[in-house]
Amino acid sequence: MPGFSESFWSSDYAAGLGVLFGKLQQGVMENRQMLTIARLRAEAEEGYGQRLGEIVPSTDKITGGFTRDDGATVRKAYDGVRSEMQAAAQNHLRIAQSIRDLVVNPFGRWCDAHESRIQDSQDDLQVRIKTHDKQAEAVKKLRSTYFNKCRLVEDLEEENKLAFQEPEIASPNPGQPIPEIKVQPHKEEEKENYQDEEVFEIGDEAYQTEQLKPILAHMLSTIKMGETKVPILGTYINTSAGSDIVEYLQRSMGSTSVSYAERIGQDLITNGFLRLIGNVGSTFANSSRLFYQWRPKAFRLAGVPEKKQNLNRTFSLPVDSVDSPVVGTVSEYLEKWNVINTSHPNETPAERLHREARESDERYKAGIRKLDELRCDLEQAIFIHLKFLEQCELDRLKAIKTVVLDFSGTISNVIPSLQSTVDKMMLFQETVQPLNDLRYLLENYRTGGYSPRVVTYENYYNKIENQVFGVDLEARARADKKRVPVIVTTILMYLDQHYPDLEGDEARRGVWLVDVPLGKVHKLRAKINNEPAITPAVFDDADIPTVAGLLKQYLLELPDSLVSSHVYEIVRTIYSNTAVDATDASRISVLQQTLSQLRLTNIATLDACMNHFTRLIDLTSADEDYVVSLTSTMSRCILRPKTETSLTMEEKHATRLVRDLFNHKDAIFNELKRMSTLSHSSSIGGGAGRPRAISTDESNRKALVEERNRALLEKATASRSRATSPAPGLRGHRRDRSSGGPETRFPIQTSPQSDRQRTSMGSLNVAMKRASLEVPGGDDSPESANGTSPITGHERTDSKGGAKFVAGRRVPTSPPDDASPRGVSLEDKPMESPRRVSLADESLDAARGVSLEDKPMDD
Repeated sequence: MPGFSESFWSSDYAAGLGVLFGKLQQGVMENRQMLTIARLRAEAEEGYGQRLGEIVPSTDKITGGFTRDDGATVRKAYDGVRSEMQAAAQNHLRIAQSIRDLVVNPFGRWCDAHESRIQDSQDDLQVRIKTHDKQAEAVKKLRSTYFNKCRLVEDLEEENKLAFQEPEIASPNPGQPIPEIKVQPHKEEEKENYQDEEVFEIGDEAYQTEQLKPILAHMLSTIKMGETKVPILGTYINTSAGSDIVEYLQRSMGSTSVSYAERIGQDLITNGFLRLIGNVGSTFANSSRLFYQWRPKAFRLAGVPEKKQNLNRTFSLPVDSVDSPVVGTVSEYLEKWNVINTSHPNETPAERLHREARESDERYKAGIRKLDELRCDLEQAIFIHLKFLEQCELDRLKAIKTVVLDFSGTISNVIPSLQSTVDKMMLFQETVQPLNDLRYLLENYRTGGYSPRVVTYENYYNKIENQVFGVDLEARARADKKRVPVIVTTILMYLDQHYPDLEGDEARRGVWLVDVPLGKVHKLRAKINNEPAITPAVFDDADIPTVAGLLKQYLLELPDSLVSSHVYEIVRTIYSNTAVDATDASRISVLQQTLSQLRLTNIATLDACMNHFTRLIDLTSADEDYVVSLTSTMSRCILRPKTETSLTMEEKHATRLVRDLFNHKDAIFNELKRMSTLSHSSSIGGGAGRPRAISTDESNRKALVEERNRALLEKATASRSRATSPAPGLRGHRRDRSSGGPETRFPIQTSPQSDRQRTSMGSLNVAMKRASLEVPGGDDSPESANGTSPITGHERTDSKGGAKFVAGRRVPTSPPDDASPRGVSLEDKPMESPRRVSLADESLDAARGVSLEDKPMDD
């Protein structure tokens, strides 16, 4: 059963801790109830003893009774009853005093200290969570400021490009010289006449310049126009609401519907008469919350004077300008601004915008780093406090057990006649089981396992830069130009190289089961999180369990688990609805189809991890108990649900999945590699990849526009002069449909390759022979009948006869030089595109571990 440190986590950190502290405060109330019972019992015993003690004095006040008969038997009976009354009074007074001395006073002091410990932990964690949340909000504001600055830079660049570009005149025939244009003396007059003859398409009509002038003049004089304040950006003049413009178009231009009026407004934006302010984009809509500014082109064409911005506002701030968004937002800057001695003299508006964008980017990066440090400190503090609180709760339950024992002991030591009551109280004391109560608390009030939420730096231009932790797995692999991220391969190679340094197989197996303090893992994480290149030398100062814990921390901080949470419901169905008499083969087949939906980077990384673990289990002869412990430890690193609920916390589907990956690794991943190969071959034979959806991310709009313009230019050039096919000899071998298996989600190659290119993808040379584990080779290698490797699908080398198979034909060649009898060596050569990749294995060396070589690929 997991402890507090693995059970009360949530996405916002506060929810899980709130549940825990609610239960701990309930324990404080339970302590007070037990203390109240003991105190009231002591008061009752004291009152009862005092009342018993008052009986004898009351009877002694009666004269002329038993005092006269000294030797009568009745007198002796009376004296015995009288002495028993006095003894009973003393006994009850001793019980009251014992309860106070043994239960009320010590347990009361302990309860106060326990409540103080709980409250101190709660206050400390609340302060840390508030600080983290405050920094997270500050990071959001810094990110918004940074993106707004980048948008302003882009808008300025677009305006400059449209304002100063020269018209492009494409020649119908590239071979003919461009005719010269003789400039006449009245060039300016002809240029003005040309501009006057410009045609504007607005709605379903086309207007000449002279026709459009009165329409624009009437618009500018009729439509309601004013000033609009936009936070941060300032105040815009000559603005009109979208609803006012639509109302005018319906009333004055005969627009029959709102949609047609919106289309006219969109044409006004397209022709440069309007622009949207305060929002991203250039869409016109009938809304009273969207405002559009009339551009100078509209005033110039209509002949109406344009209202200019008041320049006095820049240098002198009147009293009524305090409410200005510019003054309210940047007042701290204006207070320190010296007009004469500015820190950036002779700076153009473009240079100022670029500088402000860079400065906001640096502030955003610094905020992200500070937030990451606060998050790491918060998680470390939570781990420390949770372990401390777990011990406090266990001590409280033991204290309750001790109180019940002492409470019954005070009575049993004084009044033997109450033995039956004491026996019952002892029975109650025996029924108290602190460990079971702690298990009950965990089973009914858990909120989730340890799941860190990393806030990563988001570059406006979608650059990954040097971030490692918390970044999407495929994005990190693309930035590293590897199939598997560099941090994963580096950690696995480092562990394989240092396993022999440990004494005994028990120590090697225990590397993955050690509970490493989170502070040590975070210290190593901070050391490499923003390193441009990660090498095994960076782990020299850390112990081996900490390096293994770093890999688990990296997998936990991924935005999505290694086996994506999108297939969690499928995995749940596989293990929930499988028949009792179903064979492993049927379940493994369904798992293969499920895992084939993952991205190639996820499959390759999962394959590398499973190779490492299964090899560790085999070489150290691990027993069943170790496999169960390792499976439980790595299950959350491999598969996590998208949302943690009370139902998913009790499910063991992730553990069963990892166990199947251990037991059937070769069957699962060989099939995944075969499916990847068939998909790759299908793309070479003429199959087309699945079309990719066009991204709607506004931050990438500039690159998309430039790519579209470049494609149109290439298309226009190709239509004028079309080149011959670069590979006419391959047309006879073209296939309309691949003969391979079903298509998968793996990226496929969309262009045919020559023999040299297929040969450059590398061949797999396999020769396994180990001293402790004999693995058969040769005929058992997973190759197809025509000699094609199921991993690459193109070329393989026969380890027996020294022959090479290229495209299914046997070609004589020299015997392999690297036919080593000591394991598998898989060379991972560069690839032409990140969309054309295949899975890679690691080499196995029984004496020195794994040598994993992951060479870069051209992106």
